Amino acid sequence: MNIVIIGLGGIGSHLVRPLCRYLNELMEEVTVTLIDGDTYEPKNETRQEFRGFGNKAEVIATELTERFPEISFSGKAWFVTEENVYLAINEGDIVFSCVDNHATRKVISERCSGLKDVVLISGGNAYSDGNVQIFIRANGDCQTPPLTHLHPEIEDPQDKNPGEMSCEELAQSGSPQLIFTNFLASAWMLTTFWKYIEWKNSGSKREFGYSEIYFDGVSGNARAVNRSQPQ
Repeated sequence: MNIVIIGLGGIGSHLVRPLCRYLNELMEEVTVTLIDGDTYEPKNETRQEFRGFGNKAEVIATELTERFPEISFSGKAWFVTEENVYLAINEGDIVFSCVDNHATRKVISERCSGLKDVVLISGGNAYSDGNVQIFIRANGDCQTPPLTHLHPEIEDPQDKNPGEMSCEELAQSGSPQLIFTNFLASAWMLTTFWKYIEWKNSGSKREFGYSEIYFDGVSGNARAVNRSQPQ
């Protein structure tokens, strides 16, 4: 099993440890690739989980290598862009997109759309609410829609890919975030991954069940949606 986690910030830094505890119990060979071009700094300590400063992917890879010796980890200190996405995502990968911008989501979704077998679980949130999407490609067929389907903000992003931003732009980017909402996003992404593993192992010919989950921390509601395939 090849796992790719893109983004180790507010969502990714909370998702990766419980994910690896689960993977460690699967009793099969697992590789985990961590990708992020950003660095952990003191200002991140209020909302992100890490044990040292430096590049996020490399810091987390070093920590988890010591904690889970049965899993093979690698950390890539770069942002995913149109130019390098083919190095990040390949056939058979299970991808967790924990990025905070639509431009990168589109790049990731389009790469996955061109592969025959891949699973993409994408999460994002505003201050108190958010959503999780799952895009499954199996034997060249879409089992669920790509991230861009019925999401014009991803299909035509108005923000920039971090790999194309200057240091000044990176420092000014981002919006206020709440750690508890980051937890919710990571929890629903992990639950969706678990559901996918159970669904795949069961050999069921039924549909996966949903393609997107909306959650709201203020109302306490979560709603699953099964969107139709794009024509």
